[in-house]
Amino acid sequence: MSAAATTPQPRAPHAVLGSGPAGTALARELVRRGHPVRLVDRKADGPAIEGVERFAADVSTADGARAALGDAAVVYHCVNVAYHLQVEVMPRVQDAVLAAVEARGARLVVLDTLYPYGETGGAVMTEDSPWQATGRKGRMRAELDERYLAAHRAGRARVVLGRSADFVGPGVLNSSLGAAVFPGALTGGEVVGMGDLDLLHSYTDIRDVAAGLATLGERPEGDGRVWHLPTAPAVSTREIHTMIEKRVGRPLNVVVLAEPRPFGPFDERFMAEYAEMFYQHTEAQIVDSTAFAQAFGTVPTPLADTVDATVVWYEGWLANR
Repeated sequence: MSAAATTPQPRAPHAVLGSGPAGTALARELVRRGHPVRLVDRKADGPAIEGVERFAADVSTADGARAALGDAAVVYHCVNVAYHLQVEVMPRVQDAVLAAVEARGARLVVLDTLYPYGETGGAVMTEDSPWQATGRKGRMRAELDERYLAAHRAGRARVVLGRSADFVGPGVLNSSLGAAVFPGALTGGEVVGMGDLDLLHSYTDIRDVAAGLATLGERPEGDGRVWHLPTAPAVSTREIHTMIEKRVGRPLNVVVLAEPRPFGPFDERFMAEYAEMFYQHTEAQIVDSTAFAQAFGTVPTPLADTVDATVVWYEGWLANR
């Protein structure tokens, strides 16, 4: 047998577009699974991550998206932008990334939101739930998703979408269960509670987001559809607060926002844009990820474990500020 036949061939890299909490957690998860990883953002100036190549590119442009992909076999779209820019910028990112993926012949895994479902009246959300968003950002996300799936059906690109509930976990700051909650919980300061705290509300551990996306990247049999990423059974936000209280050893000083207004990291501009999404806190948000577990055998992290890990991370974050 020739040397060429016995020498292992290098694995094609996986390119992660976007270095926010999801993209960073995903890059680490892919390295853990043995994949070479390129992590792309505009500046490539984040902290070094072992096994990860940082790369600077603007993926809202055709040239930037092509450069970002390199020779990647699988591309993960985890790009997000400020709320007030989403309707304008996210379609541009889609156009550039889809064209680059099509030209490269790579598979595309898209990190998605629940926004296309719109108001559900508290019904459990499955992958078969109707897309009935009426707000600008919800309609925009639904239109993008239909274009992704249409590109797959047309054979232009191999695409799969992974939808997540609100993020929570190590490294997550800009979430309703992030920097507006855990620092105050640890220091005795104010903690935000949005809307009706007694409604069931799903939260997805950022590590489960990463594991779910990585699984979709490794399992092409899931292509061409939407999946709900592994998400723990919904509990009320008040119950989450009780879990945090037990972990930090003090009662929380909760400030309830019955309507959108600035608070902590959520400034006036953000809350003005978020107002159309505030229904997520005035009706139950229940995500069912059973289909993912049945198809891929990946189950969500228990919420108590998520809370523990998040508190530990925020203790370090506060100590290093």
